[in-house]
Amino acid sequence: MVWACFSYHGVGPIRLIEKIRDQYLYVNMNDPKHTSKVAKEWFRENRIEVMVWPAQSPDLNPIENLWTDLKKAVWDEKPTNNKDLWEVVQKAWYNIPLERCRRLVDSMKDRCVAVIKNNGNATKY
Repeated sequence: MVWACFSYHGVGPIRLIEKIRDQYLYVNMNDPKHTSKVAKEWFRENRIEVMVWPAQSPDLNPIENLWTDLKKAVWDEKPTNNKDLWEVVQKAWYNIPLERCRRLVDSMKDRCVAVIKNNGNATKY
């Protein structure tokens, strides 16, 4: 798992988190195959906590745009092992332009207005 942050002043640190204790949380994106009676029973029997996430929920977190940038960089570079993958991710992260971060932060008002205007439904963001 990777953790990172950014602000109007640019990207912050990016960290590789190999393990978070022995805890797991399953996020249910309301895909029908994950909400079936059988699936629900399996989660209950295996004592897996399920965090319910509304279907088609707009994700307002602008860092999602930066995760997409990282995915593209990984796709373009095609690393062949974990070491190379981590190097590609770090290089791409620290090369994100300051202006990109500023535009994303500045977009927050428009993102919120769009969600309200669409009654909580999906937006272009």
